[in-house]
Amino acid sequence: MHAHLMEEQPDRVSTLHRRASEWYERHGSPADAIRHALAAKDFEQAAGPLERAWPAMDRSFQSATWRGWVKALPDELVRARPVLCVGYARALLDGGELEGVEDRLRDAERWLDTTAGMSERSEVPSVEMVVVDEEQFRSLPATIATARAAHAQALGDVPGTVKYARRALDLLPERAYFERGVPAALLGVAYWASGDLEAAHRSFADFMANMRMAGNILVAISGTFVLADIRMVQGRLHEALSAYRQSLQLATAQGEPVLRGTADLYLGLSELQCEHGDLEAARQSLLTSKELGEHATLPELQYRSCVAMARIKEAQGDLDGALDLLHEAERLYIRGPVFDLRPVAALKMRVWVRQGRLTEALGWARERGLSAHDDLSYLREFEHVTLARVLIARYRSDRVEHSIKEVMGLLERLLEAAEEGKRAGSAIEILVLQSLAHEAQGNIPPALAPLERALMLAEPEGYVRLFVDERIPMARLLSEAAAHEIMPDYTAKLLAVSEAEAHKSEDRSYLPPAQLTQPLVEPLSQRERDVLRLLATELSGPEISRELIVSLNTLRTHTRNIYTKIGTNSRREAVRRAQELDLL
Repeated sequence: MHAHLMEEQPDRVSTLHRRASEWYERHGSPADAIRHALAAKDFEQAAGPLERAWPAMDRSFQSATWRGWVKALPDELVRARPVLCVGYARALLDGGELEGVEDRLRDAERWLDTTAGMSERSEVPSVEMVVVDEEQFRSLPATIATARAAHAQALGDVPGTVKYARRALDLLPERAYFERGVPAALLGVAYWASGDLEAAHRSFADFMANMRMAGNILVAISGTFVLADIRMVQGRLHEALSAYRQSLQLATAQGEPVLRGTADLYLGLSELQCEHGDLEAARQSLLTSKELGEHATLPELQYRSCVAMARIKEAQGDLDGALDLLHEAERLYIRGPVFDLRPVAALKMRVWVRQGRLTEALGWARERGLSAHDDLSYLREFEHVTLARVLIARYRSDRVEHSIKEVMGLLERLLEAAEEGKRAGSAIEILVLQSLAHEAQGNIPPALAPLERALMLAEPEGYVRLFVDERIPMARLLSEAAAHEIMPDYTAKLLAVSEAEAHKSEDRSYLPPAQLTQPLVEPLSQRERDVLRLLATELSGPEISRELIVSLNTLRTHTRNIYTKIGTNSRREAVRRAQELDLL
């Protein structure tokens, strides 16, 4: 029928669509009014309901639909409507389309300048301004400031984000709860990026409070993962857990249907349960999050889910499975509203280090321009901590002295920055790495000092995986700590988790050396195997050095490393022990 009418009376079809648009607009159905006006190609008719519909559609996460409609309008029509211009800019930002945002905001600002005093302007638009929604027009200065803060944040401009977010908050009335929430959140992002986590937490808490006062529970709970992430970096796992549980209670209290955002909360809960060592609970929470996927608000939920499941796989010793999930996470990655402080590439490097793939890991560090002598910033803290892991692994492999000196210097600077920024969560991991760096050199007594500090910070918050995932070297250190009565209950718990998980996993690197069938503190490098093979011959030291084309001092270093790794003190004992372990 429609096709026949289009063929026989195309003008009548447009007239019918136009009338339908007017009827729907009068009866409070803006979406239908817009669709019919666009079908009639009556762009003037579509512009009015589009302008009025923006606030409600923005609040209900329908900016993508609105953006598609406004893109159908002629450019000159949009430019004559300052409210529509700003809505367009914000819709572009919501979709991650940064190109065009600045032009739209400038179009709107030109109208504000001409209304403030046309005699002061040399550039006066040749068309008349059109305003349908007077209330939105009056609030444009604050709305533009909010949009500029969001634009600056998307460009990584922290000072610009702070400047415009504060301007928006100064311009907005105290009771404009929803409108104040957005710049408060953006200000929180800026503080977070600069490493001022307490100020960031206050701003995000302010954002959530404003949203609750506005009656928008959905948006209020959407900020929970940010509050929790901040507390996790601060080493306050129980507070992070409490934030998720409180928001889950709030979401559940809304009844059926399941509130959007609930899936996000279960995902965050899973990450904390994993760190606390309850892998089964973590897996169940993650499955619940996936089942509720349609009730998510985070566009990056699928990406974060892959990362969370990869963490569980890694904890279970399935490193190949973890890598597959991280590859998938890279494919699914969507830039979210906050900075990516734990890039997937760095997470992959950590798995590669555990797999002994040092060439790839070092290549990543070079590609990222990372070195032990970089200026440090909170935004790259996770990458620099990952670099420290790579450098420790390299030292274990090649025993080059300057490598370990570099990493010790880097860790000292990282620890100082983390402590200054009150990031106890970061400090715990850095202290663990300092302990492992000493252990890699065979210096157990000095390794216990940073380990004790890490244990004291970690025990009240229930950290498990941060220690257990370090496998053999950490198991050895925890055994030494227990022998020296350092946090005996906590070290016993961590060692018990290591032993229990080893029985459930094919990854035998959970257990302390004494419990392994091949009790090496760490594997021999290929060069050390070459040396060991020649030690079993009648060749003298100088003859072995000539055979391998290395200096006598280098040969002695390799020999000392072999003795340390297989637990012997002489050439004869080393050969006998190597035969027992089937290393020759």
